[in-house]
Formats: sequence, C-alpha cells, structure tokens
Amino acid sequence: MEMNLHPLILSVKVAGIATVIVFIVGVGMAFLLARRSFTGKSVIESLFLLPLVLPPTVVGFGLLILFGKNGWIGKWLINWFDIQIVFTWIGAVIASVVVAFPLMYQAASSAFQTLDEKLEQAARTMGASEWRIFWTVSFPLAWPGVLAGLVLSFARALGEFGATLMIAGYIPGQTDTLPIAIYFAAEAGQMEQATGWVIIIVALGFSAMMWLNWWGRRNIRRFAQREK
Repeated sequence: MEMNLHPLILSVKVAGIATVIVFIVGVGMAFLLARRSFTGKSVIESLFLLPLVLPPTVVGFGLLILFGKNGWIGKWLINWFDIQIVFTWIGAVIASVVVAFPLMYQAASSAFQTLDEKLEQAARTMGASEWRIFWTVSFPLAWPGVLAGLVLSFARALGEFGATLMIAGYIPGQTDTLPIAIYFAAEAGQMEQATGWVIIIVALGFSAMMWLNWWGRRNIRRFAQREK
C-alpha cells in the first residue's frame, strides 16, 4: 500500500516552526531570568514548566479556552484579522510550542546559570554593550546546553498528540500530524499504514537522541582534554 507522506511533511513543518519559536522565546526568557532574583520569580518559572506535568488534554483544553471562536484570544483574532486557530495547522504549532517550551527554557536556564559571570564583567569593563556581550560571550558559552534543549524541543514537538488533537483536531490533509495519523489509522484498522508511520517517528526520535548523546560525550571528552 502506498504511504501518504503528508503526515510526515506536516509534522516536520509544525515541529520546525515550533522549535524556532521556542528557541527565540525560551532562550530570551532564560537569559533574562537565569541570574535574577525577585518576588514572584518562582511563580513565573512554575508557570513556564507547568506543561511538563499537566496531561496534554488539559493543555489542549486551555488552548481551546484561549483560541476558540469564543476564547479570549481567538475571538479577537477572528473579529479583527479573520484568523481562525482551532482546527488548523497553526493550532498544531501553538500546541507544540506550549508543550516544548519547558524543555527549551529549562535547558537554556541551566546553561546560563552555570556561566562564569567574570567573563561577562570583563567584557563590560572593555565597553561592550549588553547586546554584544550576549552574542559574543554569554550565548556562545551557553550554546551546548541550548543546543541540547533545541534537540529535545524538536523531538517533543514532533511527538505531540494530546494537546494537538484538542485544538487542531483530525482533518486529513490539513491537521493530520504523525501522532494523530497513527492513532486514527489504528482506530480504522489500517495497521500497515499505522506501523509505517510508527517506524518513521521512532526512527526520527531515536536519531535525535543518539545524536544528542554522541554530541554530549564528545564535548565531555573535549572538556576533559582541556582540563589536562
């Protein structure tokens, strides 16, 4: 049986866009909050990490409340821009962003917290702006941790199911990402097709984790050699 590649293409598209958004927002928020202490910081970080512990259907329900036709944001988007989020691939992107963001934020925050602040301070004494310090000192040093979060975020976005089903639904050719396509193919008894998609998504996830483990071991060896 010929396999329809649309779920694969859509999943990679959704995961790719979501990863870019998560990278920009996650790194930015992590850098701003990593080494600052203020009242309410723990509350903000708990909200950022909440999707890690909530059932995906709860996350999806919350997104429906926000982006549905009568939702706080969804109603405004429809009335002012004629943009509907529910039952579109854009909804799948939003769901993937929400569930993947905690992984990116956590990895980037840990990376920035472990930086040697003396290096940044040295750059300040030389007259470098905060923007330049970020791109030439902070970000390059934090890059290993950020990259790990990037890979994990992409893998998480690629495998998102529950929240995506709630907000994007299952519309063949429009919102049928791989996890959703697998579920409905199995429900319809199309086991051969479901198995093919399972093999593909497992291979993608396994490859991402294998690369991440290899890259991490290589950097540990490089660090050990420099210490010698």
